[in-house]
Amino acid sequence: MITENNLSENEEKNNSNELPQGDTPENAVPAPESIHEEEAEHEEEHAAEAEISLNDALKEMETIINAPDAGENLKKFNQLKEKASHYIHDEVEDKKHEYEEGGNASENFSYEHPSQARFSALVNIFREKYDTYQKGQEEEQHKNLEYRQNIIERLKNLYTNSEPGTNLFKSIREIKEDWSKAGQVAKSEFKILNNNYFHHLNQFYQMLDLNKEFLEQEYSHNLEKRQHIIERAKQLEHEPVIQKALNELQYLHKLWKEEAEPVSEEFREKTWEEFKEISNKIHERKSELSAAIETEQAANLEKKNQIIAEIKKLTEPAETPNHNYWQNSIRQVEDLRSEFLKTGSVPRKLSNQNWNDFKAILRTFNTTKNTYYKSLKGSQQANLEEKLKLIQMAKDNQNNEEWDVSVALFKKLQEDWKKIGHVPKSMTNKIWDEFRDACNTFFNNYREKSNASTDNWKENYKNKKTILDELKTVSDEEGSVEKIEAIKTAWNNIGKVPRDKISINTEFNKTLREKLKLNKINEFDLKEEGLSENQLTDKARKIKNQISDLEAEIVKLENNLAFFKNPSKENPLLRDTFNSIDDKKAHLETLKQNLHNIISGE
Repeated sequence: MITENNLSENEEKNNSNELPQGDTPENAVPAPESIHEEEAEHEEEHAAEAEISLNDALKEMETIINAPDAGENLKKFNQLKEKASHYIHDEVEDKKHEYEEGGNASENFSYEHPSQARFSALVNIFREKYDTYQKGQEEEQHKNLEYRQNIIERLKNLYTNSEPGTNLFKSIREIKEDWSKAGQVAKSEFKILNNNYFHHLNQFYQMLDLNKEFLEQEYSHNLEKRQHIIERAKQLEHEPVIQKALNELQYLHKLWKEEAEPVSEEFREKTWEEFKEISNKIHERKSELSAAIETEQAANLEKKNQIIAEIKKLTEPAETPNHNYWQNSIRQVEDLRSEFLKTGSVPRKLSNQNWNDFKAILRTFNTTKNTYYKSLKGSQQANLEEKLKLIQMAKDNQNNEEWDVSVALFKKLQEDWKKIGHVPKSMTNKIWDEFRDACNTFFNNYREKSNASTDNWKENYKNKKTILDELKTVSDEEGSVEKIEAIKTAWNNIGKVPRDKISINTEFNKTLREKLKLNKINEFDLKEEGLSENQLTDKARKIKNQISDLEAEIVKLENNLAFFKNPSKENPLLRDTFNSIDDKKAHLETLKQNLHNIISGE
């Protein structure tokens, strides 16, 4: 009798990929991980080349570790580990490069990446979990091996030592069902075990050769299995997603290998040839998948090269750059860097060169930017020394009452102050406060002395008291904002009050804030007139500080959104954040316009 171990099918079994066995029904859709090895390798390599940020790589490593099946994801974890290690190494090298550029000896360089400790901890934790997983797998596979060996013994006894009256049809069904549901064994054991099982199954069918009726029933049942597999394969010929078709085809080959048991001789070669022909047609579609991947990778390469070109353009400005240029460029480069990392893989043969070009242009940008700021520090120090001289001159003359000379001197000091460039940021506010205080002391003294004969301070207090009482009556009805602006302008035009009545200024400012809040208006949005030069300067400084705070808040909120994949206002969790950003940006533009009006004298 011709057994199932005929040449064509035996070759298919030996040449097909060995896969783990599991409890998978014939008509089930294969899990995503059941991929034909060639396609799986292609797809995994394609995915591995996609760039992600260091922070995202560490997050994915942490997600794998926290999953119940952490040990099953060794390959993916190792890919992420390699990515993270690559990033950390590159950034440490960048720091070393900057250190050496500063004229330092490379052997004295010492730097620990802020993510190194987290990275090492994740690797160690995964190693422990993987060791535990491996031990569990070995124990489970050993139990499964014993269980499968017992099934083979049952099969062997069925045709060598079956008791009279045994229902062979029912017994063989139970044995085959138990075999299909048995768990995985070690790959080194599976091939021998599987061949042993089919050997005894063939022996069983040879024994049944004497029972033609039972054998025909069994062959008919097995033929239905094969036809079911062939029909599903035919459907895959028209599956639009090529990778999905290849994945499921591999699963069908697994079924054919493990469950497509012997059929009558007339159908054996025929069914196998039909299934093999359909499989070949589906595999021919791999060229479509490769073409799609090549097209996508070519587009990614073009996009990444364009990003590199844009960074290079920012590194080589047409005109001499200033501080604002470099600050804007830093933000643009960070956006371009994020875009580069989000872009998918490029052709393998160009991947390393593309990545090295990207790292090189980033390093060049940082070197050029750092060179600028190193030179700027020298000029800022010189500017600081010049402004300190002006401060000392202002302090020396703040009590000078020779008005014909001193008034002109202080105006000249203020003009010279504006002409001097930037100083170190840490000193900006400190030296400005010192200079302003000295100037205010002089001009306040000048106004007091020059207006002493005509300035009726008591009358001023009376007028301010009347204006304050009027302000207290303001509500939130229509026209209240204009009324507040008129009151503030009138207040600004009134001179000083007696020293013992100066608390009226505090009371006015407190009441003003309450009315502004009631009418939902910002103090900087008020249209004021009659402000002195010192008042205008002080207001401009406050607006600048608020602009700086708002810009920092907006950057922080936008950075928070970057942690979400494809953030959108449609996401209920992010809607409030987007609205907050819009409101702050609108307020920011208003403040900038107010500052412009003050500076331009409008």
